[in-house]
Amino acid sequence: MTGQADRAHDTGDGTEGTGATGRPAETPRDGRAAPRARWTAALDRWKPIASRYALVPLRLFLGITFVYAGLDKLTDSAFLADTGSGSVGETMRGVRDTSAIPALVDLALKNPTGFGYAISLGELAVGIGTLIGLFARLAALGGALISLSLWLTVSWQVQPYYLGNDLAYLMAWLPLVLAGASVLSLDRLLAERRRIR
Repeated sequence: MTGQADRAHDTGDGTEGTGATGRPAETPRDGRAAPRARWTAALDRWKPIASRYALVPLRLFLGITFVYAGLDKLTDSAFLADTGSGSVGETMRGVRDTSAIPALVDLALKNPTGFGYAISLGELAVGIGTLIGLFARLAALGGALISLSLWLTVSWQVQPYYLGNDLAYLMAWLPLVLAGASVLSLDRLLAERRRIR
């Protein structure tokens, strides 16, 4: 019985399963498959590009943030003072007893103004290096060390830990330490010139 039904739908010309109209029974599904196939193909083309440029937004964020932080400190005379409200010296004295490494704070307190300039210029150099991709791994390592030192001193006492931003910055620098700046960077441009020679 089922064999007769099967043969009734078999026209013998390879269009088995067509209905009375002669159109394939799967027409509606096939109509949806074409856009899906185009979408899948576009996604397959986009994935390598997205992977290649995946760290660029992180570079932009960290680079701009550290340039801004460095310039903000360098142009703030109150921050670069030994004492007074908002000064680096006052900040260091305020966190000395709650920091993870009090000796590091004591070192900064020997010359708070010098420490303030060092942090400011370090942030500026790290930010510029990250943005233009020059010595990108070294710049990222510098950013990670600045973030680590600030986490162990200034934001160590923040509870719970995830509210302290310095630890998050430290983690954000690590992918750039590992990967560097392989696209849109002076490092890549210089590497290509060395290969041509």
